[in-house]
Amino acid sequence: QVPLVESGGGLVQAGDSLRLSCIGPGSSFSSVAVGWFRQPPGKEREFVAAFSRIGPSTYYADSVRGRFTISRDNAKNAVYLQMNNLKVEDTAVYYCAAHSGSGYYNVVGSYGNWGQGTQVTVAS
Repeated sequence: QVPLVESGGGLVQAGDSLRLSCIGPGSSFSSVAVGWFRQPPGKEREFVAAFSRIGPSTYYADSVRGRFTISRDNAKNAVYLQMNNLKVEDTAVYYCAAHSGSGYYNVVGSYGNWGQGTQVTVAS
């Protein structure tokens, strides 16, 4: 599998915004559901948001709903995560992943192709 490629992370202040990008390996990327996860320092990887294949529909973790928006541009084989009003607790390595086709969207094990991650650090 060709891994996904994330970009857009960085160091920002609380209240700032960032947009993360996830580029898929080809036109087939538009036919899969894609999720964003994050792994805070010393913690488990956790669900952030997902864009389903059918519908499409979007799903968010309670901690980011209303602040983060997931979107996709199939012409660019890209999925984005717009993050507004960032908080210190949003600090983490952010990963995008392609859904395997079965399983819940908010479960790490439901995804089979991951990117290398991009670091987001929010300073107070």
